[in-house]
Amino acid sequence: MTARRTFLRTLPGCLFAAPLAVEAQSAGKRYRIGFLDASPRAASSARIESFQGGLRELGYTDGRNVTIDWRFGEGRDARLPDLAKELAALKPDVLVSLSTPGVWALRYATTTIPIVMAGADSVTPNAIPQNLARPAWNITGVVSAVREAEGKRMELLREAVPTASRVAIFQDALNVSYDAGQAAPSRVERWGVIFIQIKVRGPEDFESGFAIAAKEQARGLTVPNTPLFYPHRRRLAELAARHRFAWIAGAREYAEAGCLMSYGADGRELARRAATYVDKIFKGTRVADLPIEQPARFEFVVNLKTAKALGLTIPPAVLGRADEVIQ
Repeated sequence: MTARRTFLRTLPGCLFAAPLAVEAQSAGKRYRIGFLDASPRAASSARIESFQGGLRELGYTDGRNVTIDWRFGEGRDARLPDLAKELAALKPDVLVSLSTPGVWALRYATTTIPIVMAGADSVTPNAIPQNLARPAWNITGVVSAVREAEGKRMELLREAVPTASRVAIFQDALNVSYDAGQAAPSRVERWGVIFIQIKVRGPEDFESGFAIAAKEQARGLTVPNTPLFYPHRRRLAELAARHRFAWIAGAREYAEAGCLMSYGADGRELARRAATYVDKIFKGTRVADLPIEQPARFEFVVNLKTAKALGLTIPPAVLGRADEVIQ
């Protein structure tokens, strides 16, 4: 059971607007989309459904006036380059990816076919093109993260669990585009946190990673939202509960899986928004004329069931700011 209220946070330069349902241009033509996701399809089903829903609102139906070719990396980034080449060889009108590794695999596969990010990560300077207002490459779309959100997660964790002065950070050792955990001294002083950085190369390292964190007396936990961790969020939540870690993540799906809290952009909303980019590209708009959008809305979700299992009492001031409380 959940309780929910609306909470909007607008960042400078955000361009989100509700897409209008319109008829697809050139009704007689069937467009082609190449869709690459680093995670298994089941793990991203909600976001995929949102993307398809956004297309339908704009007049595109898979199998009628658009064909979508699906490729999934099953959580293994090493598969993405070959899958990206397969998609590029099909010569689609546009390529789409939910994750930064997928976007980069597509970029290496083609420099001419337009690529739309449907909520890829923008935590690092190298993750996406530098000029958000006028993309210089063949990549545009919506991104899921900004550095301010990373800081907000730490603030929320410390406010909700004051005893979490030692925080384990699982680092995706295979995802070089993500630099979470490289905490500067100023951040440590600001939050009063000692960070314990633990590199993880695959699901087989989860158990040992938690063992290391426990040995280092970590009380809090944060994990990057990458294809290594996202498909295994339920298992990670079970391990966090077993070791009694207060875990805050960057996407609501983690809180739904049993994580204590999440703060970040709504990936389903971003995927739906990406459909408007696809529509504009179909209609002839150049990538350079489609500014990259940052999140306009951040969700804060608290899993009260997990809090009770951990013996934690979330302060009323924190609960009062939650968009959703999972009972």
